[in-house]
Amino acid sequence: MNKSKQLSRRTFLRGLGVSIALPWLEAMGPVTAWADAPTRGLQTVPNRMAFLYVPNGKNMEDWTPKQVGAAYELTDILKPLENVKDKTLVLSGLTADKARANGDGGGDHARAMAAFLTGAQPRKTDGADIHAGISVDQAAALHLGNQTRLPSLELGIDPGRKAGNCDSGYSCVYSSSLSWRAATQPLPKEVNPKLAFERLFSAMPDARRVQRDQQRKSILDFVRQDSKELIRQVSGNDIRKLDEYFSAIRDIEVRIDSAEKFPPLQSPDYVVPAEIPADYQEHLRLMMDMIVLAFQTDVTRIVTFVLANEGSNKPYPFINVSEGHHDLSHHGGDEEKKAKIRQIDIFHIQRLAYFLEKLEATPEGDGSLLDHSMILYGSGNADGNRHSHHDLPILLAGNGCGTIKSGRHIRYPKETPLNNLWMSMLNRMDVHLAELGDSTGSLRGLS
Repeated sequence: MNKSKQLSRRTFLRGLGVSIALPWLEAMGPVTAWADAPTRGLQTVPNRMAFLYVPNGKNMEDWTPKQVGAAYELTDILKPLENVKDKTLVLSGLTADKARANGDGGGDHARAMAAFLTGAQPRKTDGADIHAGISVDQAAALHLGNQTRLPSLELGIDPGRKAGNCDSGYSCVYSSSLSWRAATQPLPKEVNPKLAFERLFSAMPDARRVQRDQQRKSILDFVRQDSKELIRQVSGNDIRKLDEYFSAIRDIEVRIDSAEKFPPLQSPDYVVPAEIPADYQEHLRLMMDMIVLAFQTDVTRIVTFVLANEGSNKPYPFINVSEGHHDLSHHGGDEEKKAKIRQIDIFHIQRLAYFLEKLEATPEGDGSLLDHSMILYGSGNADGNRHSHHDLPILLAGNGCGTIKSGRHIRYPKETPLNNLWMSMLNRMDVHLAELGDSTGSLRGLS
């Protein structure tokens, strides 16, 4: 294609305050992986990072593979990842030291989430004088956020309380905040799929957004004319890719619209606000689908997603677990309770597998979105029964634009700081810091 006719990577479709970024198209010219991008004139595929957090730890004997290296066997909990095993690393031996009491007494759940991405000891307070540290996602956003429409995206399922005592003298902010812009500035997460969708794809003021909702029009309806002009400029392959992309957007809109027709779910932990899906499984899928779209269109390269707040006592009746998750995590060795925890763990990994397979099925440049991403899944608690914070359950999926050799189980020495992994991920985003939290260097062996 004549370079003068190439579309810019920053091409948007616009209409009545709506702005939709486009996925990679042939009309945007050749691409090369971020790690191999010295050739002048080629557009590079960016690296992305997402952090998915689950509460209450795991039964580590059920979680951890017995073998190390590429020949390891997936445990029953990890078997849903079979289709993407070659794109996944299981990392054992990592420690979140600042999630420990270190003289502060109880409050392991609050500390687990607050220290997970920061590596900083949260100040024990239920007042306004909260204090932790900058989280890895925001360290990346400070350096890279000006390259995308949104510097970062913070998503969750459970809303968080901004004040009050939620865990042994720790503010509720700690138990529900994964992302910290600064030591005293936790970032709220968006739990409403509709609002998250609007944030990704709409640029109109609230009043006009309400008007559009009243008219029951899709975002795509407002960019229809612009899309017709675009289609005249691109190849047949690009037209098919755009059709798939628009279908994905329309599908999410329809699912959000359907979710609004159901009554809000009542649970022991919280009351779900209006317009949030009553079905927890559908809520998870919607949020994961939007992360895929956000990465595909390069709206942002940095996402955090909290599948449930730390210490959550959410029941899982759809998998025949009516008891609360937190209560079950303190199983005291009871085999029946441990079996139910195993069911919850398998369910969460099934959702992770859905997300990873969707990234893998989305082509981009010389590979897939999963090839050009780093997807972290884990918890700041290891053994939920003991509130331990060493040998955490950590998975790292994706090839990081060719900088990560996946398909292995790696066991690190005891007390290896979790923040060393964050340093390694930052390096692969071309963000180089002297330290982050309690890091002692970069984590070796990933490549």
